[in-house]
Amino acid sequence: MERPDRLDGRSASEPVHLAGYIAIGSGFWLIAASWKRLHAAVQHDELATTGPYAWARHPQYDGFLLIMIGFLLQWPTIPTLVMFPILVYVYIRLARAEERELAERFGEQWTAYAAQTPAFWPRPRHRVTPHARAPDTTVRAGPPSGEDQR
Repeated sequence: MERPDRLDGRSASEPVHLAGYIAIGSGFWLIAASWKRLHAAVQHDELATTGPYAWARHPQYDGFLLIMIGFLLQWPTIPTLVMFPILVYVYIRLARAEERELAERFGEQWTAYAAQTPAFWPRPRHRVTPHARAPDTTVRAGPPSGEDQR
């Protein structure tokens, strides 16, 4: 009789399984957060640029990819290994088609958003605090008047 704490002869608490659970849970969370923001944008006929869309142009597809990675970690079989790159390819093509439609619909607003926001992989953004000061880059031609520099 199989023990309930074992899955396919491996412990359900192994690091690989835990990573799979985290990826799947994170993917579902990201999809839900993205669709919530996207739905609100569609209702107001605007481009979704806040929430998850402030970090990546296609966070919903990032969520699907996280889920697929989680399933690969949970259930690494030949069919899941074969389907993963196929699904990645399909999602990339779908995203590019959506981007063409958005560029046509939102014009310059889309162009500016796409220029500053990566398609899939979020990158850290340099945030300037209100108290941050730019370094002094004043160029001085010579010594102040009346002083000799030696």
